[in-house]
Amino acid sequence: MQKLSLIIVTLWVGALWMTGLTAYILFQNLGDKQLAGSLAGNLFEIVSYIGIASAIFLMIERLLSYSTGALKQSYFWAVFFMFLLVLAGHFGIQPLLAQLKASAMPADVMHSVFADRFRTWHGIASVAYLFECLLGVVLVLKVR
Repeated sequence: MQKLSLIIVTLWVGALWMTGLTAYILFQNLGDKQLAGSLAGNLFEIVSYIGIASAIFLMIERLLSYSTGALKQSYFWAVFFMFLLVLAGHFGIQPLLAQLKASAMPADVMHSVFADRFRTWHGIASVAYLFECLLGVVLVLKVR
């Protein structure tokens, strides 16, 4: 079970960092920012599903292995807070961003009256994602 947990941590944290890097590259290299945003959004959605499944598995595995002792481990809390960040992003912030984009249609949201709100929520999403990635580093360092 420990080796499977290691594989899952590797998959999740690697996907987080690679998706963040890929999103940056898409926005730097594609002339069409709407296309870049759409592609990045698809990648972030996939990573959210990976994160949800990974977090549930890792928390259950840790609780089964260590019982309540798991609650004293930074590993468990890193997974837990990463899980909360995934849920907040996927079920809270992303739907709000999608709603702002839809409300702006047919115009690009960045050229609409919703641009300021979109920028604010996009910034919040970016900071939450960065925290999730940094917690992922903690997770990698604490895995055993």
